[in-house]
Amino acid sequence: MPVAFRLPLQVFFEREARHPRKTLLVQPIGGGVVHSLTWGEVGHQARCAAHWLRARELPAGSHIALISKNCAHWIIADLAIWMAGHVSVPLYPNLTADSVAHVLTHSEAALVFIGKLDDWPAMAPGVPAGVPTVSLPLCPAGAFDFSWDDLQACPPIEDEPLPAASDLATIIYTSGTTGLPKGVMHSFGALGFAATRGTALFGLGEDDRLLSYLPLCHVAERMFVEMAAIYTGQTVFFAESLDTFLADLRRARPTALFGVPRIWTKFQLGVYAKIPQKRLDTLLRLPFIGKRVGHKVLAGLGLDALRIALSGAAPVPEALLRWYQRLGLDVLEVYGMTESCGYSHVCRPGQQTLGWIGLPCPEVEVRIDPTGEVQVRSGATMLGYFKDPDKTAETVTADGFLRTGDKGEQDADGRLRLTGRLKEIFKTSKGKYVAPAPIENRLAEHARIEQVCVVGDGLTAPMGLCVLSAPGQDRHALQASLERWLEQVNAVLDKHERLRQLVVVKDNWAVENGFLTPTLKIKRNVIESTYGAQFPDWSARTEAIVWQD
Repeated sequence: MPVAFRLPLQVFFEREARHPRKTLLVQPIGGGVVHSLTWGEVGHQARCAAHWLRARELPAGSHIALISKNCAHWIIADLAIWMAGHVSVPLYPNLTADSVAHVLTHSEAALVFIGKLDDWPAMAPGVPAGVPTVSLPLCPAGAFDFSWDDLQACPPIEDEPLPAASDLATIIYTSGTTGLPKGVMHSFGALGFAATRGTALFGLGEDDRLLSYLPLCHVAERMFVEMAAIYTGQTVFFAESLDTFLADLRRARPTALFGVPRIWTKFQLGVYAKIPQKRLDTLLRLPFIGKRVGHKVLAGLGLDALRIALSGAAPVPEALLRWYQRLGLDVLEVYGMTESCGYSHVCRPGQQTLGWIGLPCPEVEVRIDPTGEVQVRSGATMLGYFKDPDKTAETVTADGFLRTGDKGEQDADGRLRLTGRLKEIFKTSKGKYVAPAPIENRLAEHARIEQVCVVGDGLTAPMGLCVLSAPGQDRHALQASLERWLEQVNAVLDKHERLRQLVVVKDNWAVENGFLTPTLKIKRNVIESTYGAQFPDWSARTEAIVWQD
């Protein structure tokens, strides 16, 4: 029987009334100073801001943009937008001015909140003329039309507005590995459906702690942090910066944490920087001692209190999952899309099967169509793409199933395994189709391969382009290690999938230089356009490991 659910503002008002003095948000503000905000304080500030927004007499349901890194006032501003009867449009905090202009123009933003940012001067030219700006606390220096203090000078609204489940709550622009981002429209009902069921899966409650560090504008962090905190009463800690991340993590000692695979890899590399891999592996295998060593490693990372560890956005190498298991931590895979509120599949605690993501979330219907595409249907499915009915019709079937674009298969128990992206599959010059994602996942298990992209469209055989982690051994030894690894990976691939060579590129693939999306996914089109002219030369070389000149 379907489970009833409540809408986000309704749940917020109930918790605000129940425990107004309980801490909700913990925000570092620099210089070692940390500011805590209670449910009552968050509610008061949001209500004052909502009064100011209402006083501007914008049409009901106006689109209000929010550009900021994760911080307490990101969530407060989001709540205020909803309380005022409007729609929030969050933007990634590291977009170019052109991308800012595209999203603000396309979304028809009537006003923009500007929060904590690293390079606002580079983004500011993207705000269209005539669109008012409001500075949040921790915002960068600059000329803004209004400040948060202006909003807080208003008295708080006294009513408790409750939008309908069908009302539009937010437009989330996809990070997009190719092309322009699409505006995914979600209703309050979709958010409530996913949050109610998702939080119930793990038994999270008011004593739990979260650390927010991935972009809140991304659906995963939005659901796992903002919505989860509202629906469970958890306390949210924020990271101050990359430099303070480990200290922030240790301060929070989260009991639940969501990360993308690269984050979990970074943790591992940080451990190996302090203790050699072979020595640690030896210690972890020792009876009795191994368990204590694993706990000590997790404590050093600030992860010793972690009960729920989730990873999503891309496949996790099985070797990495096994490494965390040896430490005493099960990292569970999650699968979902922006178009489904990130709510689709999740591995349940104690039911992990390496290589398989897990079972469908409650009340999610799944089918595999004849092409092998995974399709899902639930109450968390988007309303559609903003101003793009044709793309909406392409993505949502006539009977309401979301076309994920992922190829996959299910086992007898309903567990899902992804086998590649439909649009990423390429054909070699020999006419053979190759799905790059599973090969990349195998290659990434090498301790020194930090990022990898398999290419091969029109080539006689696929090749792997990779970025290595910080050097820790001489090049001769590293080359020998990579050659052995390539042989091992090729040994388990079908003949047409085997890589001719690995190419070690000099570039660091990052969000800032355009190689990665804000959620750290590789932009294949950027990689192919950057290195494509060299593919034929690299492919013609006889050595197994090619170093970019």
